[in-house]
Amino acid sequence: MQVYNTLTNRKEEFVPIEPGKVRMYVCGPTVYNFFHIGNARPFVVFDTLRRYFKYRGYEVKFVQNFTDVDDKIINRAKEEGITAPEVSEKYIKEYFNDAEALNVIKADVHPKVSEHIPEIIEFVQTLIDKGYAYEADGDVYYSTRKFKEYGKLSGQNIDDLESGARIAIGEVKEDPLDFALWKARKEESEIAWESPWGMGRPGWHIECSTMAKKHLGETIDIHGGGQDLTFPHHENEIAQSEACNGVPFAHYWMHNGYINVDGKKMSKSLGNFFTVRDIREQYSGDVIRFFLLSGHYRSPINFSDTLMEQSKQGYERIATAIETLEFLMKNGSDEAMENEAEMLAALDKHRDRFIEVMDDDLNTADGIAAVFELVSDINLAVKDGASKSYAKGALAKVKELTDVLGIFGGEDEEEGLGDDIQALIDERQAARKEKNWARADEIRDQLAAMGITLKDTPQGVQVIRN
Repeated sequence: MQVYNTLTNRKEEFVPIEPGKVRMYVCGPTVYNFFHIGNARPFVVFDTLRRYFKYRGYEVKFVQNFTDVDDKIINRAKEEGITAPEVSEKYIKEYFNDAEALNVIKADVHPKVSEHIPEIIEFVQTLIDKGYAYEADGDVYYSTRKFKEYGKLSGQNIDDLESGARIAIGEVKEDPLDFALWKARKEESEIAWESPWGMGRPGWHIECSTMAKKHLGETIDIHGGGQDLTFPHHENEIAQSEACNGVPFAHYWMHNGYINVDGKKMSKSLGNFFTVRDIREQYSGDVIRFFLLSGHYRSPINFSDTLMEQSKQGYERIATAIETLEFLMKNGSDEAMENEAEMLAALDKHRDRFIEVMDDDLNTADGIAAVFELVSDINLAVKDGASKSYAKGALAKVKELTDVLGIFGGEDEEEGLGDDIQALIDERQAARKEKNWARADEIRDQLAAMGITLKDTPQGVQVIRN
C-alpha cells in the first residue's frame, strides 16, 4: 500500500512500526459549534482509511481528540451564558449526532484536553528542563529556533517566517516565532488549572502532542488532518514531540485538501459557510459522505448544488442495485440459472480493481468507479431475473466494497416500509388482480409522490425507494 507522506512530499510504501498494526492519530474538532462541511472531510477521509486498513487485515488503534479548552469555547460560553465545559459537552454530543449520520465510526479513544492537564503540565515541564521552553509572567513559550529542523513538514524557511512574525499585545515572548505552550489566566471567570507557573490553561498545539504520546506512544505510524493544519499546528507538534521525546513523532503525515463552495473558499464573511447540520436538511448523511469521497482526498473539491445532486444520483444508482438484489434474494428462483456461477466469479475482477486503486494512496474516486462497474455487470446479469443464490453472492460483493467506503449504513439505513405504505402496495396488487387499472395507477402515482417506485417483475413487485 502506498500513501502520500507530506513530510517527504512523495508517495511511499506503508510500512508499520509493528507488523500488522497501525497507530493513527487524527486531529478532531474544537467543540464550540456544529462542524462544517470542510471539517467533515477529514472525519470521513480518515474514517475510510481506518476502514481500509482493517479490510486489508491490519489491527488499527485510532485516536481522535476533542479540543474542549480554547478561546473560541470561552467566547461561546460568554455568548450563551453558560460555562465553557457546558459548551464543549453540548457540542461533543452534536458532533456525534452528525458524525453518526455520516457513518463515521467512533474512534477507539476520543481524548479531551480537560482530562489530560497533568500530562500536559508534565510535557511542558520536560520541554523547560531540556531548554526548549521558558516561562514568562505565567505563560510558557516554546523556543522555536532551538529546534533545528523546524519547518521540515511544511517546507517553511525560518528566516521567511521571521519577517512576517509579530508579537501580539500582551505577549512577553522572547522571539516573535515562539508559540504558547501554557497560557496564564487573564480573568477570574476563565477556565483554568493550577500549574507550576500559576493558574492557566494549555496552548492549542501542546494538547495533540501530549494525547498522542499517552494513547499511542512516542512514535506513531500516521498523523492525519486537514491541509490547513500542516502549518503551524502540525509543524509545532513535531517540534514539541521530538524535542521532548528525542525520537520521530510520526512516520507518515497525511493531509486532505480544501473544500471550496461554488469555486470560492468557504468563509462566513462570504455567506457560503455550511454546517453539516444545515446540509442534512436537504441531503442524507450517506449522500454527503458519498460526495466527500467522490474526489481524491488530497485534491480540493467543490461543494455545490449541482455536484451534490450528482452525488445523490450516484449513490441512488448503487442503492437501487442493492434493493434489486435484496428483492431477488426473497423472490428469485430457487434453482441457479445458466452460467450464474461463472458470472458471479467474474465479478471478482472489480474487487481486485478496487484494492488496486485504494492501495494507491486511498484513491476513493476510482474506488467508487470500481463499485459502479461492479453494479453495471450485476444489473446486466439480473435484468431478466436471477436465482436467490446469485443475488446473495452478488450482494455480498457489493456490500464488501461499500462497507469499506462506509457509504451505506448511515442516515439512509431504513427500517421496513411502514404499515401505511405496505397497505397501499397490497391494495394495488388486489386492484391489478381485479383488472381495476385506474385504481392501480392511482395508487402507483400516490406512492411515487411519497418517494416509492413500484417495479413489476416476473418475480413479483419490487419496491424501490427514491
